[in-house]
Amino acid sequence: MPADDRAAAAFRACAAAPAAGSASRVPTLLAFDTATEGLALALQAPGGPWWLDMPGGAAASATLLPQAQRLLAGAGLRPADLQFVAFGRGPGAFTGLRTACAVAQGLGYGAGCPLLPIDSLLIVAEDARGQPGGGAAAAADTFEIGVAMDARMDEAYAARYRWQGGAWHVLQAPALFTLPALNAAWAGVAMHAVAGSAWAAFGPRLPAPGGVPVLAETGRAAALLRLALQAAAAGAGVDAAEALPLYLRDKVAYTTQERSALRAAAAAP
Repeated sequence: MPADDRAAAAFRACAAAPAAGSASRVPTLLAFDTATEGLALALQAPGGPWWLDMPGGAAASATLLPQAQRLLAGAGLRPADLQFVAFGRGPGAFTGLRTACAVAQGLGYGAGCPLLPIDSLLIVAEDARGQPGGGAAAAADTFEIGVAMDARMDEAYAARYRWQGGAWHVLQAPALFTLPALNAAWAGVAMHAVAGSAWAAFGPRLPAPGGVPVLAETGRAAALLRLALQAAAAGAGVDAAEALPLYLRDKVAYTTQERSALRAAAAAP
């Protein structure tokens, strides 16, 4: 099956009917995130919610807009029908953040609708919230989680959040950490779970604080859509001109000399 057909089939497979009587209250909303190696794309439409997780990375700049157009067309919608456009603002890969923001601004200007910048680390937290490792805490209406994503260059993007009272609260805003700095920052901090790509990337160099469970992502696009709908309901929309990505790093690569020094340090006894 060609890639485009596989994507369309995946969209159809994960479509779900809206709750009875909810269509008039739920906005028509397109959401996407390209901050990681994956591309998350979701649509809330009168026919129901649709979402898709697929490979992204360097290919996201070429595939995001065609996939979004295909999704809208499949739901019988035009960009002008959108009431909100949500995008993952970061932190994350530099090119991915620029891609998501540029596409969101283009759609926002074209549709004349507000944009919803979504914290890309919070997407990971929202995905983890209902998983078995955090289910008991979530059922008690309080769930605290640390999210750490591999930022390359032996660093991590990390933040801490609390779900309480039906909403997310930021305990520690997203920041860029070296591994020793992150270990020190979270030493002795009580959490119900941690999540994110950094745990697999760095292994024993980044132990889970307090031995709490490390939760793997199960559905980034669905989590993004839930956050986008929450943001729309809270009136968090901004004008397209005011929507900006969140960059936490100016330096995006080591020089040849720096790479040589790192290799020498790693080889030293």
